Parts: sequence; C-alpha cells; structure tokens
Amino acid sequence: MTDIRRTILWVVFSASLFLIWDAWNKHNGQPSFFNPGARAPAAARAAASSGTSSLLPGASPATAAAAAGPAAPPAASGVAPAGERVTVTTDLVKAGFDSRGGELDRLEFLKQIDQFDRSRNEVLFDETSDRFYVAQTGLVPAAGGSGLPNHHTVMRLLPGPRSLAPGAESLDVVFESPDVGGVRLVKTYTLHRGSYVIDVKHEVVNAGAAPVEPRLYFQLVRDGNAPPGGSSFYSTFTGPAIYTEASKYEKIDFKSIEKRERGDKLPYPETADNGWIAVVQHYFASAWLIDPPGAKLQREYFTGKDDVVNPATGGRAHVYSVGMLVPLGKIEPGQSKTFAARLFAGPQEENRISSLAPGLELVKDYGVFKILAEPLFWLLTQLHKFIGNWGWAIVGLVVLLKIAFFWLNAKAYGSMAKMKAINPKVMEMRERLKDKPQQMQQEMMRIYREEKVNPLGGCLPIVAQMPFFIALYWVLLSSVEMRNAPWIGWITDLSAKDPYFILPLLMTATSMLQTWLNPTPPDPVQAKMMWIMPLVFSVMFFFFPAGLVLYWLTNNILSIAQQYLINKRLGVLNK
Repeated sequence: MTDIRRTILWVVFSASLFLIWDAWNKHNGQPSFFNPGARAPAAARAAASSGTSSLLPGASPATAAAAAGPAAPPAASGVAPAGERVTVTTDLVKAGFDSRGGELDRLEFLKQIDQFDRSRNEVLFDETSDRFYVAQTGLVPAAGGSGLPNHHTVMRLLPGPRSLAPGAESLDVVFESPDVGGVRLVKTYTLHRGSYVIDVKHEVVNAGAAPVEPRLYFQLVRDGNAPPGGSSFYSTFTGPAIYTEASKYEKIDFKSIEKRERGDKLPYPETADNGWIAVVQHYFASAWLIDPPGAKLQREYFTGKDDVVNPATGGRAHVYSVGMLVPLGKIEPGQSKTFAARLFAGPQEENRISSLAPGLELVKDYGVFKILAEPLFWLLTQLHKFIGNWGWAIVGLVVLLKIAFFWLNAKAYGSMAKMKAINPKVMEMRERLKDKPQQMQQEMMRIYREEKVNPLGGCLPIVAQMPFFIALYWVLLSSVEMRNAPWIGWITDLSAKDPYFILPLLMTATSMLQTWLNPTPPDPVQAKMMWIMPLVFSVMFFFFPAGLVLYWLTNNILSIAQQYLINKRLGVLNK
C-alpha cells in the first residue's frame, strides 16, 4: 500500500511539473502538447503548394483568385485607397468605420475598462501599430476573383446621426459603393441601445445590362497575437472558431492555418446549410451570424493567412481570417436583392450570447468539465444576485460545495487522522525492519488490518471531488463578469492578480498547514515531497487572477477547519 501511495504522489508531482513545462513552452511561443495545432483545410492545399494564400488581405486579387479558386474573396494589393472615417456612439460602444469597404475597424466598449490602463476603455476591433482586428464583407463573382464591390472598394458615406439620441433605440450607418462590374452595394449597419449585436443589411443592385450571380462574403481578420496580460501558468484560447450542427464547435489554432502545406484537413466542413464563424479571445468574442429565423442557408467556410498593409505604420503585418461565402442567386438587370446578417462583438456574457445563435455560448471556454461548469456558473450568478458581490459569491459557492461534500470529506479526513495516529507505530516498525523490506511490507499490512486503516481512504474521496473544483476553476477563469469586479479593500479586480500578493501568501500558508495536519508518510523521500508540492503550486498562484486564488484559499480554510476538528476528536493533533 505504501508503494501505491508513493506511486500516486509521484504521478501527481510529475504531472504538475509537466504542466509547468507545457505552460513555459506556450509562454515562449512553442505549441502546447495539448493543442499542437488543428489540421489545415483541403481547400487550402492548392494555395499552399503554389506558395500563395487562400486568404484575402495580402496577395494580389488575381493571384488570390487563382490560388484559392471560387471560395476566396479578393485580396489586398499594396496600399488600399484611403477612405472616409466615421465614429458613432451608443450607450455601450464607440464604433469606428472606414468607407474603404465600409469595414468596421474599431470597437471600443464604454462599460469595459482596460485592465492594464484603467484610464481607457477596452478595445476589441482595432487597426493600429499594435493591433489588426477588423470585420469585413463584400461581393465576389460566382467564378471567384474580384470585379464586384468588396472590402477594398471606396464607398460613399451617407449622411445621418453619429450618436444614439436620448430615447432612440437604434442608429444607422450607411455606405454606398459605386457601380463595380455593373453592381452597386449598399451596406447598412444598425446599432442598438443596450446591445452588442449590430444588424448588417446588404442591398445588391444590378445596374448593368446582364444578369449577375454574386456571392456575399463575411470575414473576421486579425493578427495572431494573444491579447495583452496573458499568463504563462494558465492558457486561454485565442483564434478563429467555426460552428456547424454536424461538427459542432471547432477551435482553429493560428499555427494550424500556417501549416496548410501539410495537406491535412481542418476539423470543419467546407460547406453547410447552418452555422457561424467567430474569433475568440479571453473574455471577448466576435461572430458573424447569418441564419434567417427558421431557415437553412447554404454557405462555404474558409480560413487563411497572409500579409496586410497596416495603415498606421505603412508596414505589412501577418493576419489570419475566418469567413463564409453565401450565394445570392441570379439578379436580373434593374433588380436588387437584400441580405440581412448580424455581427456580434462583445464580452462573453453567457446569458446574452446563448440566445443569439445555437452553440454561440461555446465561445466561453469551460474546459473538459463543461457539463459541471454550466450549473456551477448558474449557481454562482444566483449567489451574486443575492449577495451583490462576486468575491463573496465565490466564497459562498465554495461553502456550498464543501457542505455538499461534507460527509465525503469527513471520511477522507477521518482516514488521514487514523493514519496520523498510527504513524509512530509505523515509523518504529520501519526502522526496526529497514533491512528486511519484504517482512516490512507484511508487517505494515498487518498494522493496517488491525487498526482498520485504508492507506488510500484519504485520497479517493478527494479525487472524486476534483472534477467539481476543476470545473469551478474554469468558471472563474472564463467568466467576464469577474473583470473589474471588486471584492474587499485592495482587491479591486477579481480577474487580475493580487497586487500585493496577500491572497497567494495566505494560500501558501494554508497549504503548508494542511500538509502538517496530514499524516507524515513513512518514506522520508515521500515526506519531503509532501512539503515540496504545496510550494511548487504556490509559485503558480502568485500569477493567477485574484478570484481563482480566493476560491482555493476559501477551500483550504474550510478543509483545514474540518480536518482540525476530526484530528482533535481522534486526539492526533500532536502525533
């Protein structure tokens, strides 16, 4: 039994060291062992083998069309013509548009403060020397290539209000293209009060003399840099995602888009009659949603990588795109067709996004224990409604979990207390029989039988609870509600690390106290390991968000109280 316990401890310790090593690799730009990169789409193989890209902003239009076939929107060539800029403001956002393509290239959240510069608001879409992240749409001919109004076409900005008036519920921003290839595109953005969803209407007018069959594309384009403020000790996903009913939610790593030359297939269908595209980062997401209510609409999905000219610097930057193409059917001369879509761009507030589209709540990453994390988050929100403070809601949730597992914990701590009580007898026996290992094992088994002690009795009940506490860990790590949420005193943001490291120090102290309350392993090496492991874990917690440390600290304190009472009742505190 001692060998089994030793093996379990070494496995736990080795796994901890491996996770730290994996986090260090991610910090230095190496692929994670757990997410080495998704596979590349079959549609991109031709582009990769020819040395060009199936993406969109980077190569010349002719090259991109030839490389990518009919699925690729037109790409950039050199510096695009300058357009007129306009900024509009609602109660939640300040949105910046460029009449070049009528693209949305800046989105500032007026009620989300930047965690690293509290004098500024959080910005999602941006086109500066540090960031490139935009939402684009346009038209391509049925055969591919350019020749129709797209996200490089300079459009005319129509007059209208630029801020949401008191009492008004919506605000329109309208762009109209010139006739390109006999087609005119009128693009209307409608921003709503109290909403992070923007309605985007495309009116396609055939002003030529022949029928046209254009396809409308929607894409999100951004650089491959993770948002500032990430940690080497925990990982959150940044990158594109595609959802369909067939393949469900698929995250697409930036590096996998670069490795298209391998010829592997990305884990999403190239065509479907449902679904959406998104770009995800910690706490925030953007997504194009095009399904009309109750209808199925055929679309093609694509991803790509290329270079784009950054207007802020004049230099080129690596960018990645995820998008979809929708055929509009034949439009006769003098006729028009209107297509409505929605652009969500905002915080991953589960209650808001779950109703927008099937599966959209999956952009909020709950890890492998999602089935447990969702009810835990619901319970956390109910506690917040009652208490009014997210920090105390975390404390309350841990208390409820400890109550739910009280008898299971009592069994575990009772077993550990018995092990602590017989520890002097075991240590004496080991010293006496140290030269007779086989007899030592037999004698140890006899002591356990006589004392009715199970050496694993303290481990198994705790292991059974771990999925719940890991799920709660992901709830706290992924919930945007923790951003800028104060607790008490110096803790003004539960999603940021403790500025004075008070919570991590307290957590380290409580972890060491727990180790002292546990039985000392007979094996000296094992005993040292029991003291080293809390210190190793504590290093990570110094860089964890305060809400996560508060959760572990509360759990430690409640565990210590229960274990102390059991040890005291059995009279083993000083053994």
